[in-house]
Amino acid sequence: MASDNTNKIRLSELPVGHKAIIREFEQSSTTALDREDIHLKLMEMGCVPGETVTIVKIAPLGDPISIAVAGYNLSLRRSEAHFIWVEEVMEKIRVSY
Repeated sequence: MASDNTNKIRLSELPVGHKAIIREFEQSSTTALDREDIHLKLMEMGCVPGETVTIVKIAPLGDPISIAVAGYNLSLRRSEAHFIWVEEVMEKIRVSY
């Protein structure tokens, strides 16, 4: 599990339309081999720490999740998104008078 989750949530918990920055991957898993396979798969798809992601759509039954990452849309299983710890981006709205 992530060491300091004070401002972090799992990507699978982020609502539609919200943006976040990938901070790290889940550290605990059933086996180290499974964990490494999932981390490698996610990184190959553009989900790397520091990358901004946006939740585009969630299927009616909650699985899969469509995200925008690295300039394209990607569908992830909720179980895959569960392994990704993110920090939500609160965008400031510019108001001009």
